Amino acid sequence: MSEPPAYAAALGRIPSGLFVLTVCRHQQEAAVLISWVQQCSFVPPRLSLALRQGRPILDWLPIGASFVLNILGEGNRELVSHFGKGWEPGPAAFAGVKVQRDQLPAPVLSDAHAYLLCQVASHCPAGDHVLILADITDGAVLHPGRPTVHIRKNGLHY
Repeated sequence: MSEPPAYAAALGRIPSGLFVLTVCRHQQEAAVLISWVQQCSFVPPRLSLALRQGRPILDWLPIGASFVLNILGEGNRELVSHFGKGWEPGPAAFAGVKVQRDQLPAPVLSDAHAYLLCQVASHCPAGDHVLILADITDGAVLHPGRPTVHIRKNGLHY
């Protein structure tokens, strides 16, 4: 195996957060742990998120789809561990996790630091990922404290 290029370590130092994207389609719920999310507009309030091409969650996020972006806080290791296991739509995705569902388009994780309700505005190919732009329609901070800041050792993989 060859050494990564010198810029890989520097690229990995670009901070991101840790998030759980939840979505509901045809009365079925799903969730996925993601890290590449950034606010990209004030008017309208909009964020960008990058998902690897071919991930099943992309089929659940056509233009106009609603989803919840749960912002994980420092110390939310249980949520990272639970949702970091991979993609699994259905009841098992939320087994043992406290959620709020009242009047929401997808589950809000009760132990998350904060959440944003979002609606997909557009998709854009971005190398081995798809960039999704989403308008923010609502949200709230659920718990005091700080969001998780994620730093990678190498910017060429998760």
